[in-house]
Amino acid sequence: MPEEHAQDMPICGDCDGFPTVAITTGNNADGSRATLTVTCPACKGTGHTVTRGPAHAKGAA
Repeated sequence: MPEEHAQDMPICGDCDGFPTVAITTGNNADGSRATLTVTCPACKGTGHTVTRGPAHAKGAA
C-alpha cells in the first residue's frame, strides 16, 4: 500500500503549515521564559489537511 507523503497533502488553511507554536506568557523567577505550546485544532498538529472524496447523494447508484 503506498504511503501518503506530506508534500502531496494540502497545507492547513488555519495554521498555514505551522501547526505548533510557543506562546510566551512572561518570565519565571529565575529569568527563564514561561511558554505554552499550542497545536492547531483544525489539523491536530500535522500542518496538513486531508481532502475527502466527492460526496454521494443518498440513494444514488
